[in-house]
Amino acid sequence: MKIKSKILIQKIEKQDYLQDLESIKYSDITNAKLKTIAQKMIQEVIQASKNNSLLQTELVITGQRPATFVLESNIINLPFANYKKITNFRDEDSEYDINIYVEVISEYINISKFRIDLLAPVADIVAEPDQWIDKLVLIIKDKLTEVRNYNHG
Repeated sequence: MKIKSKILIQKIEKQDYLQDLESIKYSDITNAKLKTIAQKMIQEVIQASKNNSLLQTELVITGQRPATFVLESNIINLPFANYKKITNFRDEDSEYDINIYVEVISEYINISKFRIDLLAPVADIVAEPDQWIDKLVLIIKDKLTEVRNYNHG
C-alpha cells in the first residue's frame, strides 16, 4: 500500500482515517485479553488496508502507571499529531509505502514520555496477520514491563 505524502497529510488534517479506542485496567490484563486486543488491532490494520484508508487505533491501559499504545499508519515514524513535519522529510508528490508504527505514551516510558517504533509495512501485516498479532502482544508486554519498572532517576 502506497500513498503520496500530500494525500496522507490531507487525510490526517481531515481526520479521514479509521479510528478506534479500547480501554482496560492494568489489573484486568491477562495474556488472553492482550491477545484478543492485539487481534482486534491487527484486524483493523487489515480493514484499513482493504478500504485504502489510514488507521489510528488506541489501547489505553489505566491504573497506577497508565500507558497508551497507539497503532498508526504513516510513511515516517512521526505521530499523527506531528503530521505537519512530514514535508520536512518527504517529498509531497512522491509515493511512499505505508507502515504501521507503535507509539507508547506514558510518563513512565522515558524522559520524553513518548516512544515510537516501526511494527511493519502494512503489506507484511496483511500477508501474515498471526505473526504480527504475536509480535504486538510481545511489544505491549515488554513496554508494560518498562513502564512498571521505570525510575525517573
